[in-house]
Amino acid sequence: QVQLVESGGGLVQAGGSLRLSCAASGSIFSINTMAWYRQAPGKQRELVAVITRSGNTNSADSVKGRFTISRDNAKNTVYLQMNSLKPEDTAVYYCNAQTMARVTLWGQGTQVTVSS
Repeated sequence: QVQLVESGGGLVQAGGSLRLSCAASGSIFSINTMAWYRQAPGKQRELVAVITRSGNTNSADSVKGRFTISRDNAKNTVYLQMNSLKPEDTAVYYCNAQTMARVTLWGQGTQVTVSS
């Protein structure tokens, strides 16, 4: 099956860093835009950061200056470098990708927990 597989989540203390990875496994199509979303308990899923195939990026105000999204097109992989983590960053982080045919894909999610 074509799927997105996240990795890199875990437990970290406030002020620490984590790097999330998301790889398109078994892809039979070209990936266009890729993004990271997150969902905390009791909250709606929100966009964290997005990156186009050409490398243009945008991110939520809450993570600007702390999170950086990047990608390796040859590997169909997107990364999220998270620095200066805060307890409010605790959530399940989901990888998202849009193909050239505008089909949207979602990963299973990876848990990020930031302790105070």
